[in-house]
Amino acid sequence: MSIAEPKEAQGFLDKHPEIEFFEIVFTNMAGVPRGKRLRRHEIMAVYEQGRFLPGSILVNDITGQDVEATGLVWEDGDADRIARPIAGRLTQAPWLGPDVAQVPVSMYELDGTPHDLDPRHVLKRVIDRFAADGLTPVVACELEYYLVDAERTPEGGIQLPPSPFTGDRAMQHQVYGLREVEEASDFLRDLWESADAMGVPLEGAISEYAPGQLELTLKHHADALRAADDAVLYKRSAKGCALRHGCEATFMAKPFADLAGSGMHLHVSVNDKAGKNIFASEKPEGEPVLAHAVGGMKALLADSMAIFAPNANSYRRFKANSYAPVAPTWGVNNRTVSFRVPAGAPHTRHIEHRVAGADAHPTLALAALLAAVHHGIANKIDPGPAIVGDGYAQAAGSGERIPTNWFAAVDRFAESEVLKDYLGERFVRMFSIVKRVEQERYQSVIPNTDFDWYLRTC
Repeated sequence: MSIAEPKEAQGFLDKHPEIEFFEIVFTNMAGVPRGKRLRRHEIMAVYEQGRFLPGSILVNDITGQDVEATGLVWEDGDADRIARPIAGRLTQAPWLGPDVAQVPVSMYELDGTPHDLDPRHVLKRVIDRFAADGLTPVVACELEYYLVDAERTPEGGIQLPPSPFTGDRAMQHQVYGLREVEEASDFLRDLWESADAMGVPLEGAISEYAPGQLELTLKHHADALRAADDAVLYKRSAKGCALRHGCEATFMAKPFADLAGSGMHLHVSVNDKAGKNIFASEKPEGEPVLAHAVGGMKALLADSMAIFAPNANSYRRFKANSYAPVAPTWGVNNRTVSFRVPAGAPHTRHIEHRVAGADAHPTLALAALLAAVHHGIANKIDPGPAIVGDGYAQAAGSGERIPTNWFAAVDRFAESEVLKDYLGERFVRMFSIVKRVEQERYQSVIPNTDFDWYLRTC
């Protein structure tokens, strides 16, 4: 994992005299970007010595609060760690204005050791397992999300934004509708401009299976760290661009109870030393090694749900006949299963992992997915027969379901010996602590539903 050299910053400064401000961006295990905005004269020092940041931000919960139970707050003296820029990622950030740039950073201990709670280092640990076997994972992220009105309703709820053409709010699904994409065209132009400026390979847009829901795809990449960074930066820019158009881009897994949830579909294949896809096959289901990878996905799905579905809202998404999976099933050219082998030319054979919500941390989701792929291949795990036809109906008949309880998912993750091996024992322990504290804080809030249901009846 390369650390950026000072010459990268100097070259950028020489090329962009108009840039006055630089944001250094660290995305911790909660998936929320944090960091600092610096002035132009400060950026060279970041590249020469790094920048001190408090260790507690490694384990902030999703609301930004400290998690004292990790031992990285008071007991640790909230000691500084070193943030170092990621090579090749210093870019303009058009949605922040013409005079602002950004660079993502990774966290290191003061002695230069990669910090084991930084999601990028967790993913790198898994990638190294492939490299030791002469293999390289090739991955891509495909994110669904909603554009909602930046202004909440009087009741505190959310609503779709008015059309820039008619002022009406969308009501119909209109999946793959072109007018729906055209109504988001100003946002999309800004988004694509920002992606190009960041070097993020963002592809075309579609209107998804709900009003106001979009999906854009990132290109496959043989550098899984780069692909993860692309997805993290893309989410950040989508949110920023949306605000410029009076909207919020929300990656919540289930923002509307009666509409489709938002997933993050992860695509994966594996190359050998010669760069050949080991899943490639004339057979639609791929080679046996592809099945073994699916077997690993099935075997580790329950252990990994806390990563793929990290929040309370995440579990509202898993409903039958909703294009979200409900069982650890696989199939060929079949969107009713969790693990789909898409149609395509033989050399493109790969697996689409459909479980993660759009609210999952892309870097950690890829780490959990790749751990499962490696585990399945290394142990030649049999996934069982592929589903043909309606996977929802067959799952209902079998009684086999994916875990859909947030509390049980975190408990299962905390005890997973396989994930401790792949992701690191301390990371698994600390992630579990942060999530359990989040659960306590979430449960301490009494929603209006409690009053609606119980105020008079109890």
